[in-house]
Amino acid sequence: MAQDPAQDEVLNTHALDMITLPGGSVSSEMEADMIRGVLNSNDIPSIVVASEQFPNLGFEVKVPRGRVVEAETLIAEARAAGPEAAAEAEAESER
Repeated sequence: MAQDPAQDEVLNTHALDMITLPGGSVSSEMEADMIRGVLNSNDIPSIVVASEQFPNLGFEVKVPRGRVVEAETLIAEARAAGPEAAAEAEAESER
């Protein structure tokens, strides 16, 4: 069975380290969940980190280092589209 050297290279780099998105620190759990939903729908793995003992510290959305630029672009596009686009996409998915 042949191995793909490119696959081994990716797994041996720091591209898979989970880092906080520059725009991923938010104050509400709902916003963190919406960001995570955008990322998950575009096949970008993500996690939300929060401190239960200190909820005033907010929430952080983390993605693999190699996908930060793509994730930031998707989040910016979703924010620019606004809630109207989200409602339209939801209506389209219900058809």
